[in-house]
Amino acid sequence: MDRTGITVVTICAILLGVWFFYTQKYGAQVAQQRALNTNAVAQAQATATAPTPAAPAAPGFSLETNVPERVLTVTNANARYTFTSRGGGIKTVELLHYPETITPRWKRGTGANALATLNAGAPAPILAILGAPGLIGDGDFSLTKIKDGVEAEKSLPNGLVVTKDFHLSSNYLVTVNVTLKNDSGKPLPLPAQNWIVGTATPMDVDDSSFPSYGGAMWYDGSDSHLVSVSYFNPSTTVLLFFPRTPKTEYNGGNDNAIWGAAYNQFFVMLAMPRTNQPAEEFAVRPADLGTKYQGSPWSMGNEAALVYPAQTLVADQVLERQVVLYDGPKEFRTLDVIGNDLQNHAELAMNFGTGFASFWGIGSFFAKVLLFAMNGLHDLIPKISYGWIIVLLTILLRAFFWPFTAASMRSMKKMQALAPEVKALKEKYKDEPQKFTQKQMELWRKNKVSPMSGCLPMLIQMPVFLGFFTMIRSAIELRGAHFLWVADLTKPDTLFVIPGINFPFNLLPLLMVGVMVVQAHLQPPSPGMDPSQQKMIRYMPLFFLLFLYNYSAGMALYMTVSTTAGIVQTRLIKNIPPPAVSPLTPPQKKKK
Repeated sequence: MDRTGITVVTICAILLGVWFFYTQKYGAQVAQQRALNTNAVAQAQATATAPTPAAPAAPGFSLETNVPERVLTVTNANARYTFTSRGGGIKTVELLHYPETITPRWKRGTGANALATLNAGAPAPILAILGAPGLIGDGDFSLTKIKDGVEAEKSLPNGLVVTKDFHLSSNYLVTVNVTLKNDSGKPLPLPAQNWIVGTATPMDVDDSSFPSYGGAMWYDGSDSHLVSVSYFNPSTTVLLFFPRTPKTEYNGGNDNAIWGAAYNQFFVMLAMPRTNQPAEEFAVRPADLGTKYQGSPWSMGNEAALVYPAQTLVADQVLERQVVLYDGPKEFRTLDVIGNDLQNHAELAMNFGTGFASFWGIGSFFAKVLLFAMNGLHDLIPKISYGWIIVLLTILLRAFFWPFTAASMRSMKKMQALAPEVKALKEKYKDEPQKFTQKQMELWRKNKVSPMSGCLPMLIQMPVFLGFFTMIRSAIELRGAHFLWVADLTKPDTLFVIPGINFPFNLLPLLMVGVMVVQAHLQPPSPGMDPSQQKMIRYMPLFFLLFLYNYSAGMALYMTVSTTAGIVQTRLIKNIPPPAVSPLTPPQKKKK
């Protein structure tokens, strides 16, 4: 191996070593945390049979009450809603069509059969209204079953009567009519209120995606604002090395919080006010998730709230607000149906990302297009899995770009045929570099070729790559989607963990790199390219292995199929006879 190859391989080995070190460190932390919390879990399970008072005040918008909890459960076609008397809100939402955990094949038999549950372990229920004691009292609401939902009501000692009517609907929607009535017979100061949107939590203790994809967000009428879980994480560093001072609370907005959300990778809790003015602020605090996630290194979530300002209610005045809740999957077509409540910005609720996270909008745009295309193909061929849909979509995209790829390859072949002419010009004008450049450009123009033609296929397909990269990390359709040995296209296709070093063996990224190496050796180098650059291109697959080894298997599948199709196209072009070229100065005919 030459020096360049050794350098590239060494850098990749070092980076892989750093990644392995951090995964091992994380594994040790999880094991230690689970060992320390075993007794606490056992104690919590032993006392779970009797009603218990709420936990002491914890980080987040906490609800302190010693009144025994009462719950009321209502189920519709999509979800099971558990309402709680503590705060008069929705304690949890269990999604009937989504499992909590997609167990990888190498862990089969160890996973639970629980449903995906939103707001689990949160310090306050969804749409609890928290603030000063005059707004909460003892926090104990009466719960009454109504025709299509639940009514929660609370009369406080100061004369304030809080009533919430929860009306369950389709598409994971709940419409909540809230009234705050002054029954004191005199003016009543109403303190500022935190209307709880929900708490972003992992799906389970092994949800490794939560630190990357969990958090809260809000919309100000023109743009979305994200608050990631790491915003409150004391161990977060800048550039991997420099410690960052963690925050204790986030406050954003200036009477322009149109809607707010708390989310993890594939599920979201949205609160969308319909009446009166938007909320004054959107607030987020770190929240202790209690015993639900004992053993997880991230037992803190993001609790989000819409904040409304203090005001005074005159005698018998009734303040009414209506809030539409969406507590369900980040499924684009479902979110698009409720577009009016989202200000027609379903893609923001999908959280494809903003700025660098979405490659400055390019990834978000193409992610939406590819998601439409993928779902459209699945609607046409519903009996095949999404894995085969990705294969089919990739082949169709390659076919669509074939004219551009073929034209680029023909141009490169013509440039190779012109290489002797360029060499002759270089020798002729070796002392006149500017003249050589001028003549070389004339030669290329005459033969209608461009040195940039070799980059054309990559430039054209780069937005598609970014779109796939963005879409696959958010598309719930791929969660639990099987393909051959792959159990979940949104996670690495780990076949087994290598004993001793606890390192996952992921086959699909290795196949991806294999076909990329083959393609790199088949593709002709661009004439005039520096030899060291050519060698670097040949070793680029190692960088893809580094960054995609532990990424979603769906991305590795796309790259493998796309590269394989590229190899076929390269072989087809190689069978075309070399093109005729026109020298800059045609050879003169010999005089007779």
